[in-house]
Amino acid sequence: MKRSRLIQAAVAFTAAACLVLAGCGDTDPTGGEEQADLRVLATDVPQIQTLKKLTKKHFTAETGITVDYTLLPENQAREKMNREFATQAGTYDVASVSAYEVPIYADNGWLAPLDSYVKADEDFDQADVFPNLESSLTGEDGKLYAEPFYGEGSFLMYRKDLFHKNGLTMPPDPTWKQVAALAAQIDGSEGASGICLRGLPGWGQNLAPINTVVNTFGGTWYDMDWNARLTAPEFRKAVGFYVDLLRTHGQPGAERMGVLEILDRFVEGKCAMMYDATSLASSIEAYSSPVKGKVGYVSAPHERTDKAGWLWTWAWGIQQASEHKDAAWEFISWASSKEFQELVGQEVGWISAPAGNRMSLYEKPEYRQAAGAWYRQEFTAATDSADPKDPGVAPRPYDGIGFLGIPEFAVLGTAVSEQIAAAIAGQQSVDAALDKSQDLAQAAAAKYRGG
Repeated sequence: MKRSRLIQAAVAFTAAACLVLAGCGDTDPTGGEEQADLRVLATDVPQIQTLKKLTKKHFTAETGITVDYTLLPENQAREKMNREFATQAGTYDVASVSAYEVPIYADNGWLAPLDSYVKADEDFDQADVFPNLESSLTGEDGKLYAEPFYGEGSFLMYRKDLFHKNGLTMPPDPTWKQVAALAAQIDGSEGASGICLRGLPGWGQNLAPINTVVNTFGGTWYDMDWNARLTAPEFRKAVGFYVDLLRTHGQPGAERMGVLEILDRFVEGKCAMMYDATSLASSIEAYSSPVKGKVGYVSAPHERTDKAGWLWTWAWGIQQASEHKDAAWEFISWASSKEFQELVGQEVGWISAPAGNRMSLYEKPEYRQAAGAWYRQEFTAATDSADPKDPGVAPRPYDGIGFLGIPEFAVLGTAVSEQIAAAIAGQQSVDAALDKSQDLAQAAAAKYRGG
């Protein structure tokens, strides 16, 4: 019942996507220059920057296939990707799609299935991919529609040196209440904020960690009849906790800071703790990082549930409208391969290898040594995160941990995230933000109620 409703909603989303996301046209990403063989649209993150740097020297040299990248911040990349795939413009052959987009895009026929390519490519070793990630990238028809470039869970990162200086001990499996108490005690130590958290609006920005807090505090966006529950006591308590923690012991200007901004602050030594993605550890422990070797890693904080971390992946999908699907698969097969991880390890450093997607990486002594501070927690987060079908206490009619697996969430989540960001900025109360959000959520799910 749940999935059939998602398919109906996805069809409706096709028609609305262009209007909602402000336009359908796209300019030629090559700027009128000679076009590359493949055009790739992706989020601008360190792992993909490394991929871009290595592409010409290795992939193009080996295959003769040239690649043009368009790298954008997450919110902009997602908007551009939605326009591109909703219209099947064919401007880009490959895009970095996530566990949220894949089921929706697949149901609409916007992605090319990859099963035949995987079957013919014996060297790719699909069995080595983490099963939970493969499952999240598989459509209702049982076909595979994307390959993970890297996967991530979430965990808590903290400055061991500051904790030692202040006589504090981090529990190996902390609750949010313990984290808040520690933030209060360590706030201001050597000029660092007690904790850094995402505050920037965006369903993939502040709502990603907020939703894990909502889940473990006992909240849910909807009950089983699709009635919105954003003003329920558990939801209010969770969001109120997050906002209060940021306002009292978080970084200044939090409402303007997303994942990359708080990562920069943490690396600069301006945060005593940070709760975010496991994939950030490679930047924190980079050779040039001022906090390299000073950071400890523990599981995602929880409250009423035993675990609370999210499950996420940036993966490579081929647009159905692409005229270069065979070349696109060659690119994906290279970028998501064990060989590419080995290449990054040898040429850039093992801590920079895209992780969380292949089990074999965690058997490599080189990676274990380079990622010794966090690889165990990273592996656990990748294999034992909260269950996307049942991540909290309350029953719910949708799948997802850091997001809701319904097409409407792209617009709804962004609108709600803006209300919460306004509360973080002190422009309105949490109650006011959630009262407005409740109305938005109730309207967004109207089509699901009443059979």
